[in-house]
Amino acid sequence: MTIRVVVADDQSLVRAGFRVLLERAEGIEVVGEAENGAEAVELARSARPDVILMDIRMPVLDGLAATRKIVADDRAPGVHVIMLTTFELDEYVFEALRAGASGFLLKNIDPDDLRRAVRVVAGGDALLSPSVTKRLIAEFATRPAGTAPDTGRLAVLTGREREVVALVGRGLSNDEIGRHLHMSPATARTHVSRAMTKLDVRDRPQLVVLAYETHLVTPGE
Repeated sequence: MTIRVVVADDQSLVRAGFRVLLERAEGIEVVGEAENGAEAVELARSARPDVILMDIRMPVLDGLAATRKIVADDRAPGVHVIMLTTFELDEYVFEALRAGASGFLLKNIDPDDLRRAVRVVAGGDALLSPSVTKRLIAEFATRPAGTAPDTGRLAVLTGREREVVALVGRGLSNDEIGRHLHMSPATARTHVSRAMTKLDVRDRPQLVVLAYETHLVTPGE
């Protein structure tokens, strides 16, 4: 199955570079380019890509606003957004996650890692660069600690699902969760998926944010 990608960036050389890097890999096809967020929204509807590489700083409509529109658009089902930027600023990280992005990567990413990221997100998983994950955890470390989990919001989860969400919040992969809880990676993935559905979150990064916001996980645990 070919992964369909749209590249959204206001610099033509950047778009061309990403196109070349991606199309060198088997099974990845760039089906469109956008030079601003408004064009990215239209391509999400018309080209129906699996993944959009979305720059944050663009004219007409920036990447964050475009991502919000795409995530909420019934005419663009199943489109996943990876935010790309040269700036690793905290406010962008959190805004990108809350906008519904499935990943957040710097533009200086290694080509092989970029192609791997596209495949991961197209497969329904989500990703953050290690440095971004550290910043995410550090952000919550500066907030007042809660004395107990937010039982109201977490009440929809089973005991096992709460365990799984806590481990997701600590940065564990499905394989690592499986080993920790003595279950298969497929079973761990199922628990993660059910928890996301029950908690009405789009993907794994947002599940990490929720784990901290509800104090199910606290920094340093």
